[in-house]
Amino acid sequence: MKTPKKLIIIASTLLFISFVRVSLAQPPPPPPEAHSATGNQDPKGAPIDGGLGILLAMGAAYGGVKLYKNRKTANKEEPNEEL
Repeated sequence: MKTPKKLIIIASTLLFISFVRVSLAQPPPPPPEAHSATGNQDPKGAPIDGGLGILLAMGAAYGGVKLYKNRKTANKEEPNEEL
């Protein structure tokens, strides 16, 4: 007896979905009273000023190189109009 292809696909999909429900990526958060001795504290964010400056400088350098190359090739492609 041949099993239909759709039945196999549906069964494997349901199996994979059930595995996702069981395997969590993180443990549950701690209870509210366990945050600190003085109570809840404001969350601290990650500093982005150093990385953001580096990304902006790299983007400006990349744009400058592309602009230089485009102008260089545009000057080479101009035909001489000598008749």
